[in-house]
Amino acid sequence: MSGTFVGMPAFPVAARDAVRDTTLRGNLRHATHTIRAKRAAAVAEVSDWAELREAGKRIKDHTLRHLDRYLEQLEESVTAAGGTVHWAADADEANRIVAGLVKATGESEVVKVKSMATQEIGLNEALEAEGIAAYETDLAELIVQLGKDRPSHILVPAIHRNRGEIREIFAREMGEWGRPAPEGLTDAPAELAEAARQHLREKFLRARVGISGANFMVAETGTLVVVESEGNGRMCLTLPETLISVVGIEKVVPTWRDLEVFLQTLPRSSTAERMNPYTSTWTGTTDGDGPRSFHLVLLDNGRTHTLADEVGRQALRCIRCSACLNVCPVYERAGGHAYGSVYPGPIGAILSPQLRGTGSEVDASLPFASSLCGACYEVCPVAIDIPEVLVHLRERVAQGGEVTRGGNKVVLKPAKGHAAERAAMRAARWAFTCPGALRTGQRLASRTRRLHPRTLPGPGRAWSGTRDLPPVPAEPFRDWWQRTRSGKGAAK
Repeated sequence: MSGTFVGMPAFPVAARDAVRDTTLRGNLRHATHTIRAKRAAAVAEVSDWAELREAGKRIKDHTLRHLDRYLEQLEESVTAAGGTVHWAADADEANRIVAGLVKATGESEVVKVKSMATQEIGLNEALEAEGIAAYETDLAELIVQLGKDRPSHILVPAIHRNRGEIREIFAREMGEWGRPAPEGLTDAPAELAEAARQHLREKFLRARVGISGANFMVAETGTLVVVESEGNGRMCLTLPETLISVVGIEKVVPTWRDLEVFLQTLPRSSTAERMNPYTSTWTGTTDGDGPRSFHLVLLDNGRTHTLADEVGRQALRCIRCSACLNVCPVYERAGGHAYGSVYPGPIGAILSPQLRGTGSEVDASLPFASSLCGACYEVCPVAIDIPEVLVHLRERVAQGGEVTRGGNKVVLKPAKGHAAERAAMRAARWAFTCPGALRTGQRLASRTRRLHPRTLPGPGRAWSGTRDLPPVPAEPFRDWWQRTRSGKGAAK
């Protein structure tokens, strides 16, 4: 999954199929509206939410401006605490490092927690190719894995599944992966959770290698932090003899004190809780307590390219709360699979095209997967201006331009399919800089308005296929103003 999901079409095609799935739309609508309402209530309890939001933004921006210094400090701190740091420039290198570390232990199974970065690089598939089985332990991730599915939400990867579907997956697949589901399993939430708990407990007690991600890394102490709600993180982080954490380089924060801001904003924005039920921290290794060996794999995989973009780099502030998904009208109707990435929704629409580039049809379509309503910016706990970045990336796709790749400046060619758009924008630019031509065009449009179609022909169908053309007024504004206000004072 270092590239797009295999076989995924561009967003417009995938979304068109998704909106026809009434079950999917019902599941998404119920889940997103429920989470949205609970989040709003949790945020309303905090009188200084705006100040916390601004503080989180400033901490992240400061860290990104000095990322090299803080990453070097993090490496020194982790090493001093008994851990080993590995640097991975891309997905292939990260996968080779992790597979090599697991094989060095002689084990053929691993348990995983908080692993969006590993999904980004396709680690499970890479380990499988090396004869190593990777077991997801988050309940929603387990549902996705057993169902041979893909995640469709950052916080709730199985949000597109209802209880009946989950029961069928457990009954059909659990026995192939380990402990089977109990006989007579119903779709009651308590029974489903208990079936997952019994299935996973065997994995936890047997596993000698754990693989994790992290929500934050503290440069000054070398501490990694995972926040979660089920306790599976605590099991993965403490029971195995070897722990391997794969974390994006943007997850670092300078000091332990900086966590105070994010441990308030993240749980309220994601799970609508005042604090997470489980907040696990670990610093290197300690004799007789936890894993004997700790490895931290720092993942770039396009992040330094994103950092070089003065507008787009704000996407690296993201703390993966998923609040933007839950308020997005496009995500609510299309679901996460339509985005062709482990990062769906508004944040995925700006993050994936920067991490992976806009060379594929899927990534070139993602910046257009938005109505630009701005709801995502309003709820973002670190104030990422997602609409601004979307417009910025749309310009890159349609016009091409200079970007950083491999530390070098390269010029991207415009993506295919935007020639008509570029021609229309050039024509508009010419018209708006020639008042006489603009006036003539407005009058001609008004006088021929009865002949105007309701939809556009040719490439214009992509715009008018789901909307009517706006009606042209009977009289241009300039003519109306001259007729009704000519000779009158500005005060009148």
